Amino acid sequence: MSHNLFKTFAKRMRERATANFITTREERNYTYQDALDTSAQLAGALTQLGVKSGDRVAVQVDKSPEAILLYLACLRIGGVYLPLNTGYTSDEICYFLSDAEPALFVCRPAAADEARTIAAQTGCPAVETLGTNADGSLMEKSQRAEPRNDIVALGERDLAAILYTSGTTGRSKGAMLTHRNLASNAATLVEAWHFSAEDRLIHALPIFHTHGLFVACNVTLMAGASMLFLAKFDADIIFAELPRGSVMMGVPTFYTRLIQDKRLTPEVTAQMRLFVSGSAPLTAETHEAFKAKTGHAILERYGMTETNMNISNPYEGERRAGTVGTPLPGVEIRITDRQTGKAVPQGEIGMLQIRGPNVFIGYWRMPEKTREELLEDGFFITGDLATVDEQGYVHIVGRDKDLVISGGYNVYPKEVEQVIDELEQVAESAVIGLPHPDFGEGVTAVVVPQRGTHVDETTILGYLEGRLAKYKQPKRVFFVDSLPRNTMGKVQKNELRKRFSGTYQTA
Repeated sequence: MSHNLFKTFAKRMRERATANFITTREERNYTYQDALDTSAQLAGALTQLGVKSGDRVAVQVDKSPEAILLYLACLRIGGVYLPLNTGYTSDEICYFLSDAEPALFVCRPAAADEARTIAAQTGCPAVETLGTNADGSLMEKSQRAEPRNDIVALGERDLAAILYTSGTTGRSKGAMLTHRNLASNAATLVEAWHFSAEDRLIHALPIFHTHGLFVACNVTLMAGASMLFLAKFDADIIFAELPRGSVMMGVPTFYTRLIQDKRLTPEVTAQMRLFVSGSAPLTAETHEAFKAKTGHAILERYGMTETNMNISNPYEGERRAGTVGTPLPGVEIRITDRQTGKAVPQGEIGMLQIRGPNVFIGYWRMPEKTREELLEDGFFITGDLATVDEQGYVHIVGRDKDLVISGGYNVYPKEVEQVIDELEQVAESAVIGLPHPDFGEGVTAVVVPQRGTHVDETTILGYLEGRLAKYKQPKRVFFVDSLPRNTMGKVQKNELRKRFSGTYQTA
C-alpha cells in the first residue's frame, strides 16, 4: 500500500474535477482537473531535470498558484519539497543549498543569475525559475515535457518536505516531515474544523511556512474546498472578499489590523463561519475586541514547524481567549519539569512535550540535535512553557529562553547576535523580544560598544541589511555599558526585558 500523500489528494481532486481549487483576484483560476493536469506536466519537467524520488527540490519564489502545483508535482514523484522564505539573503540560501544538497533550485526569474552563482558554489546541479504569472523556465519546460500521470508508491516514513527552522546555536535545522505526518494532520484538521467542499478559504499567508502551506493548502485539498489566493494581507482586499469567503486563516497581526478598521462589522463577516489564528500568540484583548465587533470568536490553535498542528480551541464549544485549546485527536501532550523531564502536577508550568502521528522524524543530518529534542518514547520537546487548566485547555505562558516570534516568524536571538558581534565597534550584544502591538513581539538588540569606539543604531541596522532576512532585523537598538549576568556568567535577558519594557507601546 502506498502512503504517498498525493494519492489521497488525487482521489479527492478527481471527485471535484470541475470545481475551483485556486482562484486569484486577477482571475487566473485552476479547477481541480487543471491542477491534476498541470502538476503532471510539472512532474514531467522535474523528471526531465533529473529529480528522482527522495531528491530535494529547494524553492524560493513569490506566492503563486503554480508554486502550489509545483509542491504537488514533488509529492507525485516522491520528491522532497523544501520551501525557503522569500526574505532569505544569498548567504542564507548558500547555507540551505549546501546543507540540503537539492537536485534542483527553483527561484524567482529576477534572481536567476545570483541563484546560478550560488548553485555553482554549493554543487546544486540545476536552477530553474518560476514567476507569479505562470511564467519562468520551469513552466516553459513543463509545457514541452511528457506529463507524468503516475503516482510514485511511498512508505509512510518517506519524506514529503523539509522545513528549516532556526536554532538557538545559530544555524537553521531542517525538520523532516513525512507523508504520514502531513496526511494525518490534514485529515485531523478537516474533521476538527468542519471543513467541507463548500468552503472558500481566504488565503493571505505566505506559502514557505507551515501555516500557509500545510495547514491551509493541505486542508483545502483534503476537503475538496477552494482557496482565494492573495499575494499578501491587504485590508481593502480582505474586506472586499469577506462576503464571498467562509474561512480565513491568519496571524494575530491580521486581526489587530482588521479591528482598527471601521469596516469590520457583523454584516461584512456574516457569510464567514471560521476565523483561525496561529503562528504567534493571540492576546485576549484582540480575541475579545474581534468578537465584540463581529460576533465571531477567533479559533486559536498551536503548532510548530516540526509537528504542524497539535492543539486547538474547539469548533463547537468555548473558544477561550488566552488559550490554544486542547490536544487534537491522536495527539498526546505532557508538561514536564524543565530540569528533570518528569511530569509536573496539573496546573503547574513546565515544558510542553508532544507525541503523535504529526510529529516529524528528526532534523536533517543532525542526529545529535534529533536525540536531544525527539525522545526515545516519541515525545518531542517543544521548547515552549505551558500549563493545563482544570478543563484541559492549554495555556502557552512563555518560550524557553530565547525564542522571539515577530509577525508570526520565529527569530532566534543567537543568530542575530552573531552578525551584530561581527562589527568591530561591538563588544557584545543580546537580542530579546519585547511586546509589540502589531507584530506580537518586536526584535530588539541591546549592544555593549567596544571601549573607545562609537557606534549608533543606524550603523548597526545598516550593517544587518542584506545579511539577515528583514523579519530577523531589530526594530530598535539600545546601548548599555554592560549586560546583566548571574553568578555563572550567563546574560540575564529577563532583566533586559524589564528594563526596556514598554518600548513599543506607542509603536
